[in-house]
Amino acid sequence: MGKDDPICIGHISGVHGVKGWVKCYSNTSPRENIVNYSPWLLELDAEFKPLDIKGKCQGKNVIAQLDGINDRTSAEQLIGTKLYIQAGQLQKLSEGEYYWNDLRGLQVINQVGEILGNIDSIMETGANDVMIVQGDRKRLIPFVMNEIVKEVNLDTGVLVVDWQLDY
Repeated sequence: MGKDDPICIGHISGVHGVKGWVKCYSNTSPRENIVNYSPWLLELDAEFKPLDIKGKCQGKNVIAQLDGINDRTSAEQLIGTKLYIQAGQLQKLSEGEYYWNDLRGLQVINQVGEILGNIDSIMETGANDVMIVQGDRKRLIPFVMNEIVKEVNLDTGVLVVDWQLDY
C-alpha cells in the first residue's frame, strides 16, 4: 500500500432508523473523529466513490447519513462496506508523532543492525500501542518512543528499536 493510497478509517456495521442512517465501526481515535472527515470514499464495485457525510455519536454508536442514501433498504446494502479517506484529509502531526498508516510496512531493526522484520499492523492496548512485527517470527514490540523506539525514519522506511532478536 502506497503512502498516497486511500486510508481505511472504518466500516459500515449496521443501519440506524428508516431514513438511511448507518452505524459505523471507527478506526479513528477517538472513535467519533470519523465523522470529522468528509467526503468518505466507499469501495463499491472495485471503485472508490466519494460521498459527503454528516454524522454524530448516538449512545455507544457512531452514526452517519451518507449523501444520496435516504432509506433503510439502500443503507442495508452498504453493511460491511469499508470507509476510506484520502491521506491529504488527515491533519498534520507534530514532530515525532506518526499515524499508524505511516508506520505499517517499515523495516524494524535493532540498535546493532539486526533485522527483526516489518511492521504488519499495530494494536492499541490501553497502556501503549504495540507493533506486530513479522519477520522470521512474529514479534510484539511496544511503541514507546525514546525508551524502545529509538528512531523512526519514514524517508528510508526504517524504524530502530532497543530490542534483541531473542526477546
